[in-house]
Amino acid sequence: MSAGGTGQPEADRGDAGGIRTALAGLTTRGRSFLAAGIAAAICAYVLGQSDLLRVGLLLAVLPLICATVLYRTRYRVAGTRRLSPARVPAGSEARVHLRMDNVSRLPTGLLMLQDRVPYVLGPRPRFVLDRVEPGGSREVSYRVRSDLRGRYPLGPLQLRLTDPFGMCELTRSFSAYDTLTVVPRVDPLAPVRFSGEAKGYGDGRQRSLALAGEDDVIPRGYRHGDDLRRVHWRSTARYGELMVRREEQPRRSRCTVLLDTRAIGYEGAGPDSAFEWAVSGAASALVHMLERGFSVRLLTDSGSAVPGEGGDGFAGTGQETADAAGLMMDTLAVIDHSDGTGLSRAYDVLRGGNEGLLIAFLGDLDEEQAATVAKMSRRSGGAVAFLLDPDTWVREPTDVPRPGGRHEDRLRLLREAGWTALSVPRGAALNGLWQQADRERSGLATVSGEAPV
Repeated sequence: MSAGGTGQPEADRGDAGGIRTALAGLTTRGRSFLAAGIAAAICAYVLGQSDLLRVGLLLAVLPLICATVLYRTRYRVAGTRRLSPARVPAGSEARVHLRMDNVSRLPTGLLMLQDRVPYVLGPRPRFVLDRVEPGGSREVSYRVRSDLRGRYPLGPLQLRLTDPFGMCELTRSFSAYDTLTVVPRVDPLAPVRFSGEAKGYGDGRQRSLALAGEDDVIPRGYRHGDDLRRVHWRSTARYGELMVRREEQPRRSRCTVLLDTRAIGYEGAGPDSAFEWAVSGAASALVHMLERGFSVRLLTDSGSAVPGEGGDGFAGTGQETADAAGLMMDTLAVIDHSDGTGLSRAYDVLRGGNEGLLIAFLGDLDEEQAATVAKMSRRSGGAVAFLLDPDTWVREPTDVPRPGGRHEDRLRLLREAGWTALSVPRGAALNGLWQQADRERSGLATVSGEAPV
């Protein structure tokens, strides 16, 4: 048997251990027949009964013949697997489609198909396939579901062959496998304004050269179809070729989503833990801001940014945005606690320039880290922080109280530094906090004399 495009299975190798492999595949029935045949042959020899010897030989030879025939069987079977979808949110189901094609000129016998899946995705699926005619195929499917995000390998496929008498079973394995990516759950968020940052384009942001808008003094070469009224005659005389004035359009507004992954900032584990809430919140904010037309990037406490190569590190337009969104969601699917103790590396990345809107999901902060976060708002067009309340997220209540009012002190410090800081209790809905942040941000804008868009 060969797996389509995956090479020859290990069970088909013609090595010296072939006989041992075939005998190891004997079922309980086959071993019982073999033992009974040997016992009958010994008794026939001792008692001198030739008829009993014939019976013993038949019982012993039958499972050996079945094992030999089954081991020598060479089915050429191609197996394919298709995931629908290949990236699924935590708590949702994905369907796995399996297809087996008989590419040989001989029909197959009874086959049992088995796919390897991690235990978190559910029980291992098994299917019994009837005789597959030459050139025929069989399709089966099963569902997988995980409440834990991550990347899970599916496969390789295994085929278990058995003889008509049930004396022997052998397993043939394919070598190919696929990967199911379980991304964080994304909650839909209501459109908000965050003090004039309602749209991803314009709104007083910087402008970049493109194909529509006001005139720019930097000329470019004439292109077929350009309006002759935009010819820049001074540059044309200087360069000796026809030059036209460039035009510009608004640049997409930027948004940085900061995720605090420090292990010391969170307590508990599992799908309902504080850290998983923060990861899900970051994913929801990323998707929402991309849908609003923002150029978005994901930043962690370790200073790593996604996307982080090429351009200015923010999601581009069109297909670049889709690719960057997939990359950020794949990153969040496998992100784990960091060993760091501070947020200074993230601050170093942010202080390089005006990064537009800053949305932060933070764990428990000590006084030093709260001061570091407070300084991050200086280079942003708006700063919104969701600070998880450690006293409500612990799994078991403790008799030792935390320093009185420490969480409230951190919130007060961030608000005084210009943050719209909200406390996140256990079980809080992100969308409700999201709208509350918008109301508080609008109130700050009114007090400071800014007019919301």
